[in-house]
Amino acid sequence: MTEPQDNQQSTNGRFLNEIESKRLILRAGLKVTEPVLVSSVSEAVNAARRMGYPVALKIASADIIHKSDAGGVVINLTNPESVEDAFIRIKTSVRQHYPEAQIDGITVQPQASPGVELIIGMKRDPQFGPVIMFGLGGVWVEIFNDVALRIAPLSREDASEMISSLKGYRLLDGYRGQPKVDTATLEDWLIRVSDLAMKNPQIKEMDINPIIAYERGAVAVDARVLLDEEYDSKSI
Repeated sequence: MTEPQDNQQSTNGRFLNEIESKRLILRAGLKVTEPVLVSSVSEAVNAARRMGYPVALKIASADIIHKSDAGGVVINLTNPESVEDAFIRIKTSVRQHYPEAQIDGITVQPQASPGVELIIGMKRDPQFGPVIMFGLGGVWVEIFNDVALRIAPLSREDASEMISSLKGYRLLDGYRGQPKVDTATLEDWLIRVSDLAMKNPQIKEMDINPIIAYERGAVAVDARVLLDEEYDSKSI
C-alpha cells in the first residue's frame, strides 16, 4: 500500500519474495496460483509439463518488487519452446535492470483464467493499527485509485460496504451482461486478511494484487508482504 523500495532489507523492514508471501496467505485460507521455483530451463519445462499449460513465469527475488517493469514476468505460455524463451528473456532483462539483486530463481505457475482484477492490501498505521484496503487491482489501482479503506478488525458488514462502495462496483455486479463476481468470497478474503493482520503484528504491509475474481471463487496471482526486519515468514 506504499511505494516499496527495491531492496529486501529496507528502512521499513524485510520484504518476502512471492513464494514466501503466497505461503503466508495460503495458510490464512486464501487460494493462490502456487509457484514452483526452478533454476534452469529444463526444470522450467518439466514444471510446466507437470502442471499443464498455459503457465506464467516470474522472477523470484525479494529485491525486485515491480517484476513486470523489469521484464520479470511472462504470461500465457503454451508450449515448451515458449517456456524456454521466456526463461532466458527474464534472466537477461532482470540482470540488466537489477544487476545487484539477489535472485532466488524463476517461478513457474498456472496461468489464471481471465476475470475481474482486484486488490486487497494492509498497512499497519502507528496510531490506528492495521488498515485494510480493497479496490480494483492490476494496473487499475495505479490509474484510478478506486479503493476503500477500513480499520481492522473487519466485520462482515464492513467487508460488504468496502466492496459495494467502489466507483467501479458495476464491474463486479454483472456489467453489460458479464457474470457477477462472487462477492461473498471477497468478503471472506477481507475478513481473513484482517484477522491475519490482527494476530500477527510483525506483518507491516501486505499487497495481494492482482486477485482474479470469478462468478465462483477467486485466486491470488501475486502477493507482497513486508515484515518487521526482526522476523521471517516462519514466525507466522
